[in-house]
Amino acid sequence: MRHSHAHPHPHSRSLVALTLSIAAGTGLLVGSAAQAGPRLDKIMQTKTLRVGTTGDYRPFAIKTDAGYSGHDVDVIEAMAKEMGVKIEWVPTTWPQLMPDLKADRYDVAVGGITRNVARITQADMLPGYAPFGKVALVRNADKQKFTTPESLNQGSVRVIKNPGGTNEAYVLQNLTAAQVSTHDKNAEIPALIAEGKGDVMITETYEALHYAHTDPRLHAAFLDKPLTPVNMLGFMFPADDADYARVLRFTWNQIDHRGGLKASAQKWLK
Repeated sequence: MRHSHAHPHPHSRSLVALTLSIAAGTGLLVGSAAQAGPRLDKIMQTKTLRVGTTGDYRPFAIKTDAGYSGHDVDVIEAMAKEMGVKIEWVPTTWPQLMPDLKADRYDVAVGGITRNVARITQADMLPGYAPFGKVALVRNADKQKFTTPESLNQGSVRVIKNPGGTNEAYVLQNLTAAQVSTHDKNAEIPALIAEGKGDVMITETYEALHYAHTDPRLHAAFLDKPLTPVNMLGFMFPADDADYARVLRFTWNQIDHRGGLKASAQKWLK
């Protein structure tokens, strides 16, 4: 019995060649993608992670003569150590937080930054932590006056806000009848309220708790029923390098799995 040995059709040979060519090209692409992205490359080459913060939001990040301290400071320092890099602190302000990020002034921003749609459409953020709501910091002597959202929105109420963040957005949207003034330094506003130079500061759960605990003249109102739905904070960084994002998330998870996030929360967020 004769066996026929069919020769491949010319078109088949062309198809095989094309397939091999595509596979080779794909291999090249995969090889390129495996290399670190430009932001991660720069961080690892310089051994420096540029961290932006307003440094005015206790207990997450506060700048004093001794340097930076707070929950977020502890966490990002642990992450930098895990990455084998040092931190270069970059001061910013709440109005400039996003513009400075887009201008590549820092690689990650920390310090009590609210996770929301407006920010996540322009940047990336690490997993949420420290659930909170908007509350009011008032004088302890006035706490019976401020028990409902409506009681804050009165013509006789003096509200002091800091510019550029979600606290200001809440004030402008919800306290339209109140007397609203702006003070650039967020960390100075609680003392102004305590001294009677204003009546209300809209802030968030943990900052209000901190100041109410450290100054007996102050009271954190609406803790049990915040003025807004519960939200979370998160570290914010540019969405321009998938490799960098992957390393940041991995490092965050490493710190979490080792108990670092829990330890920082117990230290700063009680």
